[in-house]
Amino acid sequence: MPTLRETILTALHARLSALPATALRSDVLPERIPPDGLLILRDGEPGEPEVTLSPLAYHYQHRTEIEAVVHGPDRDAVFDHLCASIGAVLAADRTLGGLCDWVEAEAPRPVDLPVEGAASLKVAIIPVILHYTTADPLG
Repeated sequence: MPTLRETILTALHARLSALPATALRSDVLPERIPPDGLLILRDGEPGEPEVTLSPLAYHYQHRTEIEAVVHGPDRDAVFDHLCASIGAVLAADRTLGGLCDWVEAEAPRPVDLPVEGAASLKVAIIPVILHYTTADPLG
């Protein structure tokens, strides 16, 4: 049986998979970037939880990251559309079907990466904070 953390990450990946861009999870950057862009969800860091007693509960603000990668002559427009699409998917269900207390994204930090003999890639890390509570830090 998967842990709550894994269930939440799987649900987030499923939401990202509904977008036109190819969505991977904890994978390496492929040699070819799809025309609609590429998203790689990184599991991230759950951080130090706040703990409440009676009943015992661990309250996490789990910081995960989405790597967004686009290329081509219209990469700025494709990147903008991709970021807006991610925002819309998260805003449509801030609890991932009741799995989280809240899901919020932070602003992307885009950079242009040069590629030898080709147009540069536009890449950004989009931090996503998952707020959730569990009864066991390993469960």
